[in-house]
Amino acid sequence: MSGKILFLTTAHHYNDDRIFFHQAKELKAQGYKVKICSLSSDYKGFIDGIEIESYSVLNQTVKQKIEIFRNICNSYEPNIIICSEPLAVIGAKKYRKKKIAIIYDITEWYPSMRMVQNYNSVFKIVHAFKFALINLYAGFLSTQFIFGEHSKKFPLAYLFPFKKKLLLPYFPDDIYISKSIKKLEDNKFTVCYTGQISKEKGIENFFNAVDRLRQKKPQLQISILIVGSTQNKTNELYFSNLLKKFSWEDISIFKPSSFEEFSKSYAKADVCFDLRDSSFENNNCLPIKLFYYIAAGKPVIYTNLKAIREYIDVSKFGYLVDPENSDMISDVLSNYLEHPETYDIHANNARKEFEKKYNWGIIRNSFLNFITQFIYKN
Repeated sequence: MSGKILFLTTAHHYNDDRIFFHQAKELKAQGYKVKICSLSSDYKGFIDGIEIESYSVLNQTVKQKIEIFRNICNSYEPNIIICSEPLAVIGAKKYRKKKIAIIYDITEWYPSMRMVQNYNSVFKIVHAFKFALINLYAGFLSTQFIFGEHSKKFPLAYLFPFKKKLLLPYFPDDIYISKSIKKLEDNKFTVCYTGQISKEKGIENFFNAVDRLRQKKPQLQISILIVGSTQNKTNELYFSNLLKKFSWEDISIFKPSSFEEFSKSYAKADVCFDLRDSSFENNNCLPIKLFYYIAAGKPVIYTNLKAIREYIDVSKFGYLVDPENSDMISDVLSNYLEHPETYDIHANNARKEFEKKYNWGIIRNSFLNFITQFIYKN
């Protein structure tokens, strides 16, 4: 095969797990020439045969960003362009070759709350409306859609029902997973939190649940494993105050690992947590890390989110909970400790469910078939 495929993204890094490690690598393995252009970090060169041309220009004007995308399209002359954000779609449309597939891969809300969080109430509404219009325009310009999950189909799939579309979930490839199914040790328990450290992502809920378990089982040796970081000074101060408040001894904090090493970073954990707030966005977004936890064979404790309930039967390998009900969460953990056979069932079920339903191998061909039907139609 000799087709050329170009990925354009503004906010995602060039080595993004979905773009680079799954989509781009899969297409490269099929014999296509693949290039990624990102506007969030600097890098030029080749990684695993995939060409990277990336710039750290998020602070530049919209016009400048679009011009970068246009120039890259014109110089690379791709047969197909896959875009991750509205601005990337608009930039791709500037490509001099007009009859080409421009596929919009939608994995985020537009607008999302973080896009308008720094504006006051009135300007929040104004900018939210502006971003929504830009997203609609990108949907109009796109020739096809890829959706990361069902909830992300709104509104574009309904406004443009005749455009071909693919549902492509965030399932990990097993080659990136280090399986680590554990057996509980007597009087020892390791709990884990990964990702962005903030109140909204549930770090305080996690600490409160662990603290309540300590109160109920004072003789239990609880180890706390945190793999992540704060994103700004406000969250850094917030986290520092939490650490002072609880002042636990057996707590290990590591910076985020590389994508290839991520599943190894929580290998020592008995249970993995995600107790994020149940906001509208969180409630309608499927947490990607859930699939990585179960792939490694980890029982999970997750906020009872609508997106999870409608897609996955978590009861086979964990529990959905009220994130602020530390008493109930501690009871769930106590149940594992008092009935280790339940823990064993959940740990083994987690891995089995990943192998049967939630791995990249299951959706690989649907992705390839979707892309290849458009690659030479230009």
